[in-house]
Amino acid sequence: MKTFKYIFLVMLTISFAACNDIEDIDLTPDVETAALPELTAGSADFTNYVSLGNSLTAGFTDGALFIAGQENSIPNILSQKFALAGGGSFDQPLMSDNTGGLLLGATPVVQYRLIFNGSGPQRLNEFFEEQGGSAPLPTSSLGVNNPTGPFNNMGVPGAKSFHLLAPGYGNIAGLSLDPPLANPYFVRMATAPDASVIGDAVAQAPTFFSLWIGNNDVLGYATSGGDGTDPITPVSGMPGVGFDGSYGALIAALTANGASGVVANIPDVTSIPHFTTVPHNPLDPTNPRFGPQIPTLNGIFGQLNQVYTFLESVNPAISAEERSIEFSTTGASEVVIYDETLIDISEQIRDVLLASDTFPVFVQSFGLPAAAAPAVATLLGNTYGQTREATEDDLFVLPSSNVIGTVNEASVAALSTQLPLALAGQFSVEGITLPLADKWVLIPSEQEEIAVATEAFNAIIANAASGAGLALVDANTLLNQLANGGITSGDFTLTANLVTGSAFSLDGIHPTARGYALLANEFMRAIDATYGSNFEASGNFVNVGDYPTNYSPSLQ
Repeated sequence: MKTFKYIFLVMLTISFAACNDIEDIDLTPDVETAALPELTAGSADFTNYVSLGNSLTAGFTDGALFIAGQENSIPNILSQKFALAGGGSFDQPLMSDNTGGLLLGATPVVQYRLIFNGSGPQRLNEFFEEQGGSAPLPTSSLGVNNPTGPFNNMGVPGAKSFHLLAPGYGNIAGLSLDPPLANPYFVRMATAPDASVIGDAVAQAPTFFSLWIGNNDVLGYATSGGDGTDPITPVSGMPGVGFDGSYGALIAALTANGASGVVANIPDVTSIPHFTTVPHNPLDPTNPRFGPQIPTLNGIFGQLNQVYTFLESVNPAISAEERSIEFSTTGASEVVIYDETLIDISEQIRDVLLASDTFPVFVQSFGLPAAAAPAVATLLGNTYGQTREATEDDLFVLPSSNVIGTVNEASVAALSTQLPLALAGQFSVEGITLPLADKWVLIPSEQEEIAVATEAFNAIIANAASGAGLALVDANTLLNQLANGGITSGDFTLTANLVTGSAFSLDGIHPTARGYALLANEFMRAIDATYGSNFEASGNFVNVGDYPTNYSPSLQ
Protein backbone atom coordinates (compact mmCIF):
# COMPACT_ATOMS: atom_id res chain seq x y z
CA MET A 1 0.00 0.00 0.00
CA LYS A 2 1.61 3.21 -1.14
CA THR A 3 0.84 6.85 -0.58
CA PHE A 4 -2.85 7.75 -0.64
CA LYS A 5 -4.29 11.20 -1.16
CA TYR A 6 -7.89 11.83 -0.27
CA ILE A 7 -8.27 15.50 0.53
CA PHE A 8 -8.32 18.10 -2.19
CA LEU A 9 -9.23 21.77 -1.91
CA VAL A 10 -10.61 23.48 -4.98
CA MET A 11 -10.51 27.23 -5.51
CA LEU A 12 -13.83 28.49 -6.84
CA THR A 13 -13.38 31.43 -9.21
CA ILE A 14 -16.45 33.47 -10.06
CA SER A 15 -16.44 36.23 -12.65
CA PHE A 16 -19.10 38.86 -12.92
CA ALA A 17 -20.10 40.68 -16.09
CA ALA A 18 -21.76 44.09 -15.99
CA CYS A 19 -24.50 45.09 -18.42
CA ASN A 20 -23.40 48.10 -20.44
CA ASP A 21 -25.92 48.08 -23.29
CA ILE A 22 -26.74 51.50 -24.72
CA GLU A 23 -30.43 50.91 -23.97
CA ASP A 24 -29.78 50.69 -20.20
CA ILE A 25 -31.41 53.60 -18.42
CA ASP A 26 -30.71 54.56 -14.81
CA LEU A 27 -34.12 55.05 -13.25
CA THR A 28 -32.74 55.59 -9.76
CA PRO A 29 -33.71 59.06 -8.58
CA ASP A 30 -30.98 61.39 -7.43
CA VAL A 31 -30.87 61.35 -3.65
CA GLU A 32 -28.87 63.91 -1.78
CA THR A 33 -26.50 62.10 0.59
CA ALA A 34 -26.52 63.43 4.11
CA ALA A 35 -23.17 64.88 5.13
CA LEU A 36 -21.21 62.65 7.48
CA PRO A 37 -19.98 64.10 10.76
CA GLU A 38 -16.36 65.11 11.08
CA LEU A 39 -14.06 62.47 12.54
CA THR A 40 -13.28 62.92 16.22
CA ALA A 41 -10.99 60.94 18.52
CA GLY A 42 -13.27 61.44 21.50
CA SER A 43 -11.29 61.05 24.70
CA ALA A 44 -8.64 58.85 23.06
CA ASP A 45 -5.18 60.23 22.34
CA PHE A 46 -3.70 58.55 19.27
CA THR A 47 -0.53 60.68 19.23
CA ASN A 48 1.72 57.69 19.88
CA TYR A 49 0.09 54.35 19.15
CA VAL A 50 1.90 51.11 20.07
CA SER A 51 0.50 47.64 19.44
CA LEU A 52 1.46 44.45 21.28
CA GLY A 53 0.55 40.86 20.62
CA ASN A 54 1.48 37.80 18.63
CA SER A 55 1.19 36.81 14.97
CA LEU A 56 -2.34 38.26 14.74
CA THR A 57 -0.88 41.66 15.59
CA ALA A 58 2.21 41.29 13.39
CA GLY A 59 0.20 40.63 10.20
CA PHE A 60 1.17 36.98 9.87
CA THR A 61 -0.75 35.28 7.05
CA ASP A 62 -0.40 32.22 4.80
CA GLY A 63 1.87 30.59 7.36
CA ALA A 64 4.51 33.32 7.30
CA LEU A 65 5.43 36.93 7.95
CA PHE A 66 6.25 39.04 4.88
CA ILE A 67 6.03 42.66 3.78
CA ALA A 68 2.65 42.56 2.06
CA GLY A 69 1.06 40.85 5.05
CA GLN A 70 2.60 43.31 7.49
CA GLU A 71 1.33 46.25 5.47
CA ASN A 72 -2.18 44.83 5.86
CA SER A 73 -1.88 44.10 9.58
CA ILE A 74 -4.61 45.28 11.94
CA PRO A 75 -2.35 47.84 13.69
CA ASN A 76 -1.14 49.30 10.41
CA ILE A 77 -4.72 49.66 9.16
CA LEU A 78 -5.69 51.27 12.47
CA SER A 79 -2.71 53.63 12.41
CA GLN A 80 -3.81 54.99 9.03
CA LYS A 81 -7.20 55.84 10.51
CA PHE A 82 -5.71 57.14 13.76
CA ALA A 83 -3.56 59.51 11.68
CA LEU A 84 -6.77 61.23 10.60
CA ALA A 85 -7.61 61.85 14.25
CA GLY A 86 -4.30 63.18 15.56
CA GLY A 87 -2.23 60.01 15.33
CA GLY A 88 1.47 60.07 14.58
CA SER A 89 3.76 57.90 12.48
CA PHE A 90 3.64 54.13 12.78
CA ASP A 91 6.76 52.03 12.21
CA GLN A 92 6.80 48.28 11.70
CA PRO A 93 9.73 45.81 11.71
CA LEU A 94 9.22 44.95 8.06
CA MET A 95 10.71 41.79 6.65
CA SER A 96 13.13 42.24 3.75
CA ASP A 97 10.99 40.51 1.11
CA ASN A 98 7.76 38.64 0.44
CA THR A 99 9.09 35.06 0.56
CA GLY A 100 8.16 34.60 4.21
CA GLY A 101 11.47 32.90 4.88
CA LEU A 102 13.94 33.92 7.57
CA LEU A 103 17.61 32.90 7.80
CA LEU A 104 20.14 32.57 10.59
CA GLY A 105 23.35 32.68 8.64
CA ALA A 106 22.64 30.27 5.79
CA THR A 107 20.21 28.18 7.84
CA PRO A 108 16.45 28.69 7.39
CA VAL A 109 14.73 29.18 10.76
CA VAL A 110 11.31 30.01 9.31
CA GLN A 111 9.60 28.44 6.29
CA TYR A 112 8.47 30.12 3.07
CA ARG A 113 4.90 31.42 2.88
CA LEU A 114 2.05 29.26 1.57
CA ILE A 115 0.51 29.76 -1.85
CA PHE A 116 -2.51 28.16 -3.51
CA ASN A 117 -1.36 25.73 -6.19
CA GLY A 118 -4.77 25.03 -7.71
CA SER A 119 -5.76 22.21 -5.38
CA GLY A 120 -4.53 23.27 -1.96
CA PRO A 121 -1.94 25.15 0.13
CA GLN A 122 1.72 24.58 -0.71
CA ARG A 123 4.96 26.20 0.40
CA LEU A 124 6.30 28.70 -2.10
CA ASN A 125 9.62 26.93 -2.55
CA GLU A 126 7.94 23.54 -3.10
CA PHE A 127 5.68 25.09 -5.73
CA PHE A 128 8.62 26.52 -7.67
CA GLU A 129 10.52 23.25 -7.44
CA GLU A 130 7.58 21.33 -8.89
CA GLN A 131 7.51 23.84 -11.74
CA GLY A 132 11.11 23.04 -12.50
CA GLY A 133 12.53 26.21 -11.01
CA SER A 134 13.59 27.49 -7.63
CA ALA A 135 12.09 30.02 -5.26
CA PRO A 136 13.96 33.24 -4.57
CA LEU A 137 16.16 32.97 -1.52
CA PRO A 138 14.95 34.81 1.59
CA THR A 139 16.82 38.04 2.23
CA SER A 140 15.68 38.49 5.84
CA SER A 141 18.62 37.31 7.92
CA LEU A 142 19.00 37.56 11.70
CA GLY A 143 21.91 39.63 12.82
CA VAL A 144 22.70 40.80 9.30
CA ASN A 145 19.89 43.09 8.21
CA ASN A 146 17.70 43.49 11.27
CA PRO A 147 15.55 46.62 10.98
CA THR A 148 16.21 49.53 13.32
CA GLY A 149 13.57 50.47 15.89
CA PRO A 150 11.84 51.50 17.99
CA PHE A 151 8.75 49.95 16.44
CA ASN A 152 5.12 50.79 17.00
CA ASN A 153 4.05 47.29 15.97
CA MET A 154 5.39 44.97 18.65
CA GLY A 155 3.51 41.91 17.44
CA VAL A 156 5.73 38.83 17.83
CA PRO A 157 4.56 35.68 16.01
CA GLY A 158 4.51 32.68 18.32
CA ALA A 159 4.46 34.70 21.54
CA LYS A 160 2.35 33.64 24.51
CA SER A 161 1.20 35.97 27.26
CA PHE A 162 4.20 35.35 29.52
CA HIS A 163 6.67 35.70 26.65
CA LEU A 164 5.92 39.44 26.41
CA LEU A 165 7.31 39.84 29.92
CA ALA A 166 10.44 37.72 29.44
CA PRO A 167 13.85 39.47 29.37
CA GLY A 168 16.10 37.92 26.72
CA TYR A 169 13.23 36.82 24.50
CA GLY A 170 15.10 38.60 21.70
CA ASN A 171 18.58 37.27 22.52
CA ILE A 172 19.89 35.45 19.44
CA ALA A 173 21.93 33.11 21.67
CA GLY A 174 18.68 31.75 23.07
CA LEU A 175 17.68 30.31 19.70
CA SER A 176 20.24 27.53 19.98
CA LEU A 177 18.96 26.26 23.34
CA ASP A 178 16.65 23.26 23.68
CA PRO A 179 13.95 24.33 24.07
CA PRO A 180 14.68 27.78 22.59
CA LEU A 181 14.35 30.68 25.02
CA ALA A 182 14.23 33.33 22.30
CA ASN A 183 12.00 34.16 19.38
CA PRO A 184 13.54 34.88 15.96
CA TYR A 185 11.00 37.59 15.22
CA PHE A 186 11.78 39.45 18.43
CA VAL A 187 15.49 38.98 17.77
CA ARG A 188 14.91 41.18 14.71
CA MET A 189 13.32 43.99 16.74
CA ALA A 190 14.62 43.87 20.34
CA THR A 191 16.52 46.97 21.47
CA ALA A 192 19.02 44.84 23.41
CA PRO A 193 19.71 41.13 24.06
CA ASP A 194 18.14 41.34 27.53
CA ALA A 195 15.13 43.42 26.43
CA SER A 196 11.52 42.33 26.86
CA VAL A 197 8.63 43.03 24.54
CA ILE A 198 6.69 44.92 27.19
CA GLY A 199 9.81 46.88 28.18
CA ASP A 200 10.49 48.02 24.63
CA ALA A 201 6.83 48.96 24.20
CA VAL A 202 6.50 50.96 27.42
CA ALA A 203 9.80 52.74 26.74
CA GLN A 204 8.08 54.46 23.83
CA ALA A 205 5.59 56.11 26.21
CA PRO A 206 2.49 55.23 24.20
CA THR A 207 -0.59 57.40 24.55
CA PHE A 208 -2.75 54.62 23.08
CA PHE A 209 -2.12 50.90 22.77
CA SER A 210 -3.71 47.73 21.48
CA LEU A 211 -3.11 44.34 23.08
CA TRP A 212 -4.24 41.04 21.58
CA ILE A 213 -2.49 38.21 23.37
CA GLY A 214 -3.47 34.78 24.69
CA ASN A 215 -4.34 32.94 21.49
CA ASN A 216 -1.09 30.99 21.51
CA ASP A 217 -1.62 30.10 25.17
CA VAL A 218 -4.21 27.59 23.93
CA LEU A 219 -3.44 27.40 20.21
CA GLY A 220 -0.10 25.65 20.65
CA TYR A 221 -1.82 22.86 22.54
CA ALA A 222 -4.48 22.60 19.84
CA THR A 223 -2.17 22.57 16.81
CA SER A 224 -0.06 19.85 18.44
CA GLY A 225 -3.19 17.72 18.76
CA GLY A 226 -3.13 18.04 22.54
CA ASP A 227 -0.24 15.58 22.70
CA GLY A 228 1.36 17.41 25.63
CA THR A 229 4.37 18.85 23.82
CA ASP A 230 2.91 22.39 24.00
CA PRO A 231 0.72 22.59 27.12
CA ILE A 232 -1.98 25.17 27.79
CA THR A 233 -0.74 28.06 29.93
CA PRO A 234 -1.93 27.69 33.54
CA VAL A 235 -4.89 29.96 34.27
CA SER A 236 -3.50 31.11 37.60
CA GLY A 237 0.04 31.98 38.57
CA MET A 238 2.49 34.79 39.07
CA PRO A 239 3.53 37.03 36.14
CA GLY A 240 5.57 35.02 33.68
CA VAL A 241 3.86 31.77 34.68
CA GLY A 242 0.07 31.97 34.88
CA PHE A 243 -2.22 33.75 32.46
CA ASP A 244 -3.91 35.93 35.07
CA GLY A 245 -0.64 37.14 36.54
CA SER A 246 0.96 37.74 33.15
CA TYR A 247 -2.03 39.54 31.65
CA GLY A 248 -2.46 41.68 34.74
CA ALA A 249 1.20 42.69 34.63
CA LEU A 250 0.93 43.66 30.96
CA ILE A 251 -2.12 45.84 31.54
CA ALA A 252 -0.54 47.46 34.59
CA ALA A 253 2.62 48.33 32.67
CA LEU A 254 0.78 49.71 29.65
CA THR A 255 -1.59 51.91 31.66
CA ALA A 256 0.91 53.08 34.30
CA ASN A 257 1.40 56.45 32.62
CA GLY A 258 -2.24 57.04 31.77
CA ALA A 259 -2.39 55.47 28.31
CA SER A 260 -5.76 54.31 27.04
CA GLY A 261 -6.17 51.36 24.74
CA VAL A 262 -8.10 48.47 23.26
CA VAL A 263 -7.76 44.75 23.98
CA ALA A 264 -9.26 41.67 22.32
CA ASN A 265 -10.30 38.35 23.75
CA ILE A 266 -9.49 34.84 22.49
CA PRO A 267 -11.51 33.08 19.80
CA ASP A 268 -12.55 29.45 20.06
CA VAL A 269 -9.61 28.06 18.14
CA THR A 270 -11.39 24.79 17.39
CA SER A 271 -13.73 26.71 15.06
CA ILE A 272 -11.00 27.87 12.69
CA PRO A 273 -10.34 26.11 9.34
CA HIS A 274 -7.16 24.55 10.67
CA PHE A 275 -9.39 22.17 12.63
CA THR A 276 -12.57 22.03 10.53
CA THR A 277 -11.28 21.37 7.00
CA VAL A 278 -10.10 17.75 7.18
CA PRO A 279 -13.06 15.34 7.48
CA HIS A 280 -13.09 12.41 9.88
CA ASN A 281 -14.01 10.05 7.02
CA PRO A 282 -11.72 10.83 4.06
CA LEU A 283 -11.08 7.22 2.97
CA ASP A 284 -12.63 6.72 -0.48
CA PRO A 285 -13.33 3.16 -1.70
CA THR A 286 -13.06 4.32 -5.34
CA ASN A 287 -9.42 5.22 -4.77
CA PRO A 288 -7.50 2.50 -6.68
CA ARG A 289 -4.81 2.39 -4.00
CA PHE A 290 -7.28 1.87 -1.18
CA GLY A 291 -10.44 0.21 -2.51
CA PRO A 292 -8.87 -3.09 -3.65
CA GLN A 293 -7.25 -3.46 -0.22
CA ILE A 294 -10.52 -3.22 1.72
CA PRO A 295 -11.35 -6.98 1.77
CA THR A 296 -7.88 -7.82 3.10
CA LEU A 297 -8.04 -4.99 5.64
CA ASN A 298 -11.47 -6.05 6.85
CA GLY A 299 -10.18 -9.62 7.21
CA ILE A 300 -7.38 -8.42 9.49
CA PHE A 301 -9.59 -6.13 11.53
CA GLY A 302 -12.27 -8.80 11.66
CA GLN A 303 -9.90 -10.89 13.78
CA LEU A 304 -9.36 -7.94 16.11
CA ASN A 305 -13.06 -7.16 16.29
CA GLN A 306 -13.69 -10.68 17.58
CA VAL A 307 -11.08 -10.09 20.25
CA TYR A 308 -12.81 -6.84 21.26
CA THR A 309 -16.14 -8.67 21.55
CA PHE A 310 -14.61 -11.33 23.78
CA LEU A 311 -12.86 -8.79 25.99
CA GLU A 312 -16.10 -6.82 26.40
CA SER A 313 -17.78 -9.99 27.67
CA VAL A 314 -15.07 -10.18 30.34
CA ASN A 315 -14.95 -6.45 31.10
CA PRO A 316 -18.02 -4.36 30.09
CA ALA A 317 -15.91 -1.19 30.35
CA ILE A 318 -14.29 -2.27 27.07
CA SER A 319 -16.72 -1.36 24.31
CA ALA A 320 -16.36 -3.58 21.24
CA GLU A 321 -18.64 -1.25 19.26
CA GLU A 322 -16.43 1.74 20.00
CA ARG A 323 -13.21 -0.05 19.04
CA SER A 324 -14.35 -2.13 16.06
CA ILE A 325 -12.88 -1.21 12.68
CA GLU A 326 -14.48 -1.95 9.32
CA PHE A 327 -13.99 -0.11 6.05
CA SER A 328 -16.91 0.43 3.67
CA THR A 329 -16.79 -0.76 0.07
CA THR A 330 -19.53 1.68 -0.97
CA GLY A 331 -19.02 4.90 0.99
CA ALA A 332 -16.47 7.06 2.78
CA SER A 333 -14.75 5.43 5.73
CA GLU A 334 -13.38 6.90 8.93
CA VAL A 335 -9.67 6.97 9.68
CA VAL A 336 -8.25 4.93 12.53
CA ILE A 337 -6.89 6.99 15.42
CA TYR A 338 -5.07 6.54 18.70
CA ASP A 339 -7.20 7.61 21.69
CA GLU A 340 -5.32 7.84 24.98
CA THR A 341 -8.58 7.99 26.95
CA LEU A 342 -9.40 4.37 26.08
CA ILE A 343 -8.39 1.55 28.43
CA ASP A 344 -5.09 0.11 27.23
CA ILE A 345 -5.81 -3.50 26.31
CA SER A 346 -2.56 -4.21 24.47
CA GLU A 347 -1.62 -7.16 26.64
CA GLN A 348 -5.14 -8.59 26.60
CA ILE A 349 -5.21 -8.51 22.79
CA ARG A 350 -1.90 -10.36 22.64
CA ASP A 351 -2.99 -12.99 25.15
CA VAL A 352 -6.34 -13.68 23.48
CA LEU A 353 -4.74 -14.04 20.06
CA LEU A 354 -2.09 -16.43 21.35
CA ALA A 355 -4.75 -18.52 23.06
CA SER A 356 -6.56 -19.04 19.75
CA ASP A 357 -5.88 -22.29 17.89
CA THR A 358 -6.59 -20.57 14.57
CA PHE A 359 -4.25 -17.62 15.06
CA PRO A 360 -1.10 -19.42 13.77
CA VAL A 361 -3.04 -20.23 10.58
CA PHE A 362 -3.99 -16.56 10.30
CA VAL A 363 -0.32 -15.61 10.65
CA GLN A 364 0.64 -18.07 7.92
CA SER A 365 -1.83 -16.35 5.56
CA PHE A 366 0.66 -13.48 5.49
CA GLY A 367 3.41 -15.79 4.31
CA LEU A 368 4.94 -15.97 7.77
CA PRO A 369 5.84 -19.15 9.66
CA ALA A 370 3.53 -20.24 12.49
CA ALA A 371 6.44 -19.55 14.85
CA ALA A 372 5.95 -15.82 14.15
CA ALA A 373 2.59 -15.88 15.97
CA PRO A 374 3.90 -14.40 19.26
CA ALA A 375 5.60 -11.50 17.46
CA VAL A 376 2.50 -10.74 15.37
CA ALA A 377 0.22 -10.97 18.41
CA THR A 378 2.44 -8.52 20.27
CA LEU A 379 2.48 -6.20 17.25
CA LEU A 380 -1.31 -6.18 16.96
CA GLY A 381 -1.71 -5.65 20.69
CA ASN A 382 0.73 -2.75 20.85
CA THR A 383 -0.73 -1.11 17.74
CA TYR A 384 -4.44 -1.43 18.50
CA GLY A 385 -4.59 -1.43 22.29
CA GLN A 386 -6.01 2.13 22.40
CA THR A 387 -7.50 2.72 18.97
CA ARG A 388 -10.86 3.35 17.35
CA GLU A 389 -12.39 4.75 14.21
CA ALA A 390 -12.78 8.52 14.21
CA THR A 391 -16.18 10.14 14.68
CA GLU A 392 -17.56 13.51 13.63
CA ASP A 393 -16.73 14.76 17.13
CA ASP A 394 -13.00 14.44 16.45
CA LEU A 395 -11.11 17.34 14.87
CA PHE A 396 -8.07 16.90 12.64
CA VAL A 397 -5.28 19.44 12.25
CA LEU A 398 -4.87 20.73 8.71
CA PRO A 399 -1.42 19.14 8.10
CA SER A 400 -2.98 15.69 8.65
CA SER A 401 -4.40 15.98 5.12
CA ASN A 402 -0.86 15.39 3.84
CA VAL A 403 -0.33 12.43 6.18
CA ILE A 404 -3.48 10.32 5.97
CA GLY A 405 -2.87 7.36 3.67
CA THR A 406 0.89 7.79 3.47
CA VAL A 407 3.39 5.18 4.57
CA ASN A 408 5.18 6.06 7.81
CA GLU A 409 8.80 5.25 7.07
CA ALA A 410 9.82 5.24 10.73
CA SER A 411 7.20 2.58 11.39
CA VAL A 412 8.44 0.57 8.41
CA ALA A 413 12.00 0.67 9.71
CA ALA A 414 10.90 -0.48 13.18
CA LEU A 415 8.64 -3.28 11.93
CA SER A 416 11.07 -4.53 9.31
CA THR A 417 13.18 -6.03 12.09
CA GLN A 418 10.32 -8.48 12.73
CA LEU A 419 8.41 -8.61 9.44
CA PRO A 420 9.27 -8.75 5.74
CA LEU A 421 9.71 -5.25 4.32
CA ALA A 422 6.53 -5.39 2.22
CA LEU A 423 4.45 -6.51 5.18
CA ALA A 424 6.02 -3.83 7.39
CA GLY A 425 4.87 -1.27 4.84
CA GLN A 426 1.34 -2.66 4.80
CA PHE A 427 1.09 -2.22 8.57
CA SER A 428 2.45 1.35 8.42
CA VAL A 429 -0.21 3.25 6.44
CA GLU A 430 -1.26 6.34 8.40
CA GLY A 431 -4.88 6.34 9.49
CA ILE A 432 -5.54 2.90 8.00
CA THR A 433 -3.28 0.21 9.41
CA LEU A 434 -1.24 2.62 11.54
CA PRO A 435 -3.50 4.64 13.85
CA LEU A 436 -3.06 8.39 13.53
CA ALA A 437 -0.94 9.66 16.40
CA ASP A 438 -2.25 12.06 19.03
CA LYS A 439 -0.60 15.06 17.37
CA TRP A 440 -2.88 14.82 14.34
CA VAL A 441 -6.25 14.82 16.09
CA LEU A 442 -8.12 16.66 18.85
CA ILE A 443 -10.42 14.21 20.59
CA PRO A 444 -13.44 15.56 22.53
CA SER A 445 -11.71 15.56 25.93
CA GLU A 446 -8.88 17.70 24.51
CA GLN A 447 -11.39 20.06 22.94
CA GLU A 448 -13.03 20.43 26.34
CA GLU A 449 -9.69 21.39 27.91
CA ILE A 450 -9.31 24.11 25.28
CA ALA A 451 -12.85 25.37 25.85
CA VAL A 452 -12.39 25.58 29.63
CA ALA A 453 -9.11 27.48 29.30
CA THR A 454 -10.50 29.84 26.65
CA GLU A 455 -13.47 30.72 28.86
CA ALA A 456 -11.19 31.36 31.83
CA PHE A 457 -8.75 33.48 29.81
CA ASN A 458 -11.57 35.54 28.32
CA ALA A 459 -13.00 36.22 31.77
CA ILE A 460 -9.58 37.50 32.87
CA ILE A 461 -9.31 39.71 29.77
CA ALA A 462 -12.83 41.11 30.26
CA ASN A 463 -12.20 41.87 33.93
CA ALA A 464 -8.88 43.56 33.14
CA ALA A 465 -10.47 45.68 30.41
CA SER A 466 -13.33 46.70 32.67
CA GLY A 467 -11.05 47.50 35.57
CA ALA A 468 -8.77 49.71 33.48
CA GLY A 469 -11.54 51.31 31.40
CA LEU A 470 -10.25 49.84 28.15
CA ALA A 471 -12.15 49.05 24.96
CA LEU A 472 -12.80 45.34 24.45
CA VAL A 473 -13.10 43.54 21.10
CA ASP A 474 -15.14 40.35 21.33
CA ALA A 475 -13.11 38.34 18.82
CA ASN A 476 -14.63 35.14 20.16
CA THR A 477 -18.16 36.10 19.09
CA LEU A 478 -16.83 37.40 15.77
CA LEU A 479 -15.24 34.04 14.96
CA ASN A 480 -18.41 32.19 15.92
CA GLN A 481 -20.29 34.37 13.45
CA LEU A 482 -17.76 33.59 10.73
CA ALA A 483 -18.08 29.87 11.45
CA ASN A 484 -21.88 29.94 11.53
CA GLY A 485 -23.10 31.59 8.36
CA GLY A 486 -20.48 34.27 7.91
CA ILE A 487 -20.33 38.05 8.23
CA THR A 488 -21.36 40.50 5.53
CA SER A 489 -19.32 43.68 5.23
CA GLY A 490 -20.19 45.99 2.37
CA ASP A 491 -20.55 43.89 -0.77
CA PHE A 492 -18.71 40.88 0.66
CA THR A 493 -19.63 37.96 2.90
CA LEU A 494 -16.75 36.33 4.75
CA THR A 495 -16.91 32.83 6.23
CA ALA A 496 -14.57 30.45 8.03
CA ASN A 497 -14.15 28.12 5.04
CA LEU A 498 -10.58 27.51 3.98
CA VAL A 499 -9.65 29.11 0.61
CA THR A 500 -13.21 30.02 -0.42
CA GLY A 501 -14.35 31.85 2.72
CA SER A 502 -12.10 34.94 2.27
CA ALA A 503 -11.57 35.41 6.01
CA PHE A 504 -8.80 32.88 6.69
CA SER A 505 -5.49 32.50 4.93
CA LEU A 506 -4.01 29.27 3.63
CA ASP A 507 -2.64 28.17 7.02
CA GLY A 508 -6.20 27.91 8.33
CA ILE A 509 -5.26 29.92 11.43
CA HIS A 510 -4.45 33.49 10.48
CA PRO A 511 -6.74 35.89 8.64
CA THR A 512 -6.33 37.04 5.09
CA ALA A 513 -5.73 40.74 4.51
CA ARG A 514 -9.51 41.02 4.06
CA GLY A 515 -10.03 39.22 7.35
CA TYR A 516 -7.64 41.61 9.08
CA ALA A 517 -9.55 44.55 7.58
CA LEU A 518 -12.78 43.15 9.02
CA LEU A 519 -11.11 42.88 12.42
CA ALA A 520 -9.70 46.40 12.17
CA ASN A 521 -13.24 47.69 11.81
CA GLU A 522 -14.23 45.76 14.94
CA PHE A 523 -11.36 47.36 16.83
CA MET A 524 -12.55 50.80 15.73
CA ARG A 525 -16.13 49.93 16.69
CA ALA A 526 -14.98 49.01 20.20
CA ILE A 527 -12.91 52.20 20.45
CA ASP A 528 -15.94 54.26 19.39
CA ALA A 529 -18.07 52.65 22.09
CA THR A 530 -15.55 53.26 24.88
CA TYR A 531 -13.88 56.57 24.05
CA GLY A 532 -16.57 58.43 22.15
CA SER A 533 -14.71 58.50 18.84
CA ASN A 534 -16.78 58.12 15.68
CA PHE A 535 -14.79 56.12 13.14
CA GLU A 536 -17.93 54.27 12.06
CA ALA A 537 -20.36 57.20 12.03
CA SER A 538 -17.91 59.41 10.12
CA GLY A 539 -17.50 56.81 7.39
CA ASN A 540 -13.95 55.86 8.33
CA PHE A 541 -14.35 52.12 8.51
CA VAL A 542 -12.26 50.44 5.81
CA ASN A 543 -13.85 48.73 2.82
CA VAL A 544 -12.86 45.07 3.20
CA GLY A 545 -13.12 44.67 -0.57
CA ASP A 546 -10.04 46.86 -0.94
CA TYR A 547 -7.95 44.11 0.67
CA PRO A 548 -6.84 40.86 -1.05
CA THR A 549 -7.75 37.33 -0.06
CA ASN A 550 -4.58 35.73 -1.44
CA TYR A 551 -1.12 36.61 -2.71
CA SER A 552 0.29 35.41 -6.01
CA PRO A 553 3.31 33.08 -6.16
CA SER A 554 4.94 35.78 -8.27
CA LEU A 555 4.82 38.28 -5.40
CA GLN A 556 8.45 38.87 -4.51
